[in-house]
Formats: sequence, structure tokens, C-alpha cells
Amino acid sequence: MQRIEEELNKLRQAGQLRKIPDITEKSDGKIVTGGVEFVNFASNDYLGLSTKSELREKFLTDNRSLMSAASARLLTGSSIEYKELESTVANIFNKEAALIFNTGYQANLGVISALIGKGDVVFSDKLNHASIIDGMRLSDGDFFRYKHFDYDSLEKLLQSKRGEYKRAIIVSESVFSMDGDIADINKLVELKNKYNCLLMIDEAHAFCCCGKTLAGLSSGKDVDIITATFGKAVGSFGAFCVSNGLIIEYLINKARSFIFSTSIPPVNIAWSNWLLTEQKDFVIKQKKKLEQLVKAVHASLKLRRINTPSSTHIIPVVIGDNEKTLELSEKLKAMGYYIPAIRPPTVPAGTSRLRISLTADCKLGDFEQVLENIISA
Repeated sequence: MQRIEEELNKLRQAGQLRKIPDITEKSDGKIVTGGVEFVNFASNDYLGLSTKSELREKFLTDNRSLMSAASARLLTGSSIEYKELESTVANIFNKEAALIFNTGYQANLGVISALIGKGDVVFSDKLNHASIIDGMRLSDGDFFRYKHFDYDSLEKLLQSKRGEYKRAIIVSESVFSMDGDIADINKLVELKNKYNCLLMIDEAHAFCCCGKTLAGLSSGKDVDIITATFGKAVGSFGAFCVSNGLIIEYLINKARSFIFSTSIPPVNIAWSNWLLTEQKDFVIKQKKKLEQLVKAVHASLKLRRINTPSSTHIIPVVIGDNEKTLELSEKLKAMGYYIPAIRPPTVPAGTSRLRISLTADCKLGDFEQVLENIISA
């Protein structure tokens, strides 16, 4: 116990101790915590679907799905809802098959640790999500991390290391969650074909809110394995992998995070499918609304000559120091804006930041007010 207390004190002294916020209510673009309402610039509910009471009431009027699966799917935890949703997302991504996982973390963990065994290798962007890193660590294979977006570095690794292994996977996010920047998927496709690799893209922050279709930024491209989540732009819960039928069948039999987990409640599965099918027009409408806001926000940043790596709905404001980032977050909170400080280990040491997350329900005026306050601070 003493060692645990010492480690917590070290986190506290470094400005890295975290606490779960007391959130009591969420509405369109707003959040209530500590009895106070704030403009919410921290949500991953990019299309604002989870807070639409009219959608929720309409869905619950007609839906009678069970509230619990009560088992893993390979036992008694499956039902028609899962098959319907898997068919829906496979069609969206134009893939042969799909498999639902409980979370995005479990999807990446399960896919990578299942596909990579002894004698196999992963080449991963250095800023990939923790779930990808942990999947590599849990696998029996080797892995190499290339500098973020440095595809020359990646090719040098492929030239020197690819021949030593049987199966190889290149892994990248499409939209990176902390910088809002976009991977060059065309270049990754070129490299995976040149060096006989599989390509896996995590579309968690792009699914339903980036690209010409709902399929994120991999749409129409030669990407072998795609993972994404229902817990962000879809405003639901769970995640999935889409690929060819052979890989999906392999994951059903080998992905431990799928095999040994009680399934998501069927009511959540039905909600996700209902939004992506019967409410598809509304989802597309919200996507267009978000796209218009993103365009206006980046025009505002350009007008102020503020450089950012982002070209998406995720806007990082890198402060660097933990305490200064916390102070600025609290100042903005006092002004009515909820933008929590993002600190290590979520981001690399020395890059603590405010992560402004735009949703379809955010207002340009609120963003510009936040920007002015950040500049003056």
C-alpha cells in the first residue's frame, strides 16, 4: 500500500493525477458537472446523436430488444441484432464480413494479438492509440514503431526487417485522436503492396464524420482490415472490425477479447443499427452540419494565422507544461467552457494540451470565444 501511495503522490506532484468528473447531465452541445452547465468541447459524440431525445423516444417506442446478452456470443449471447448490424457495417465499408467487439480498445487489442504470432511483425505509427500498442505487446510477434507520418522511415524499416518475418501488418489510425491530423492512406496502401503486408486502419475518429461516405477515410481504398467504434460519431456503444470473410472467421476463433467477453446488450446493438439504417438520412444531415462547422473553424484559425496539424474536428492546443495546461483548462471552465486538460500518458511527455473536440451541435461563436480566451491567456 505504501508503494501505491508513493506512486500516486508522484503523479500528483507531476500534475498528472486524474479524477473521474462528476457529470450529471448531457444535452445538445452542453454538459452539467458540479451543478453547473458548460458548453461542451470535450465530447466524442461528433454528430450529437446520443443526446437527441426525439431519436431515443422514437427508437424505444418500437424496439423490444433485450437489455442484456448475459453471455459471450459463442455461447448464448448472440441474436439477430448482431448479425444485422454486422451486415450493415460490412456493406458501409464494402467488405465481405464484420465482427462486433465490446469496445474499440478490445477490437484493436483482439485483432492484433490474434493475427500476429511468433515469426510475425507489426509496423506501427508511433502515435497510434494505446489499444494498438497493447495489442502488439500482447501478441507473440515483434513490432517496430515508425516516427509519426514519416513514411520514408517506415519504408526503411520495411526494407531492412520485412524479409525476416512471415506475416506483416502495417497499422495506422486515419484521423489521430489527439492531433486531428490525417494519415496518408494512399501511401500506406502503396507500401503494403510493395512489401507484401496487410494494412490495418483504425477509423475510430473518422467513421461517420469524415470522408465522402460514412466509411471514414478508407472508403474505396485497398485496406485489408478496418476497425472503428459505435461509441463516438454513432452515439452508441461497441466497436467492430471489417475485413474479408477468412480474417473475420479467424478472429471469431482466435481473438480472446471477443471470445471471452459477455456481449453488448442487444438493445445497444439494435440502436446502432437503427441509426445507420432507418435514420441514415439524419446521420448524413448531422455529418454535413459538422463538416460545415469544421470548414468555418479552420477558416477562422487561418484568418488568425494560427497553425495546427489538424484539418478535422479535433483541434489540439499544445501548452506543454502539465500545470499550465490545467490552469488554462480551469480558466476556460470559469468562463463556461468544458475542455479538460490532456496530459501524459495520453500524450507524449512535454505535449500536454487542450483538445477541442467539435461536434455538430457546437457553435462557431463559442469556438471563437474560446480561441480569444486562449490567445489572451
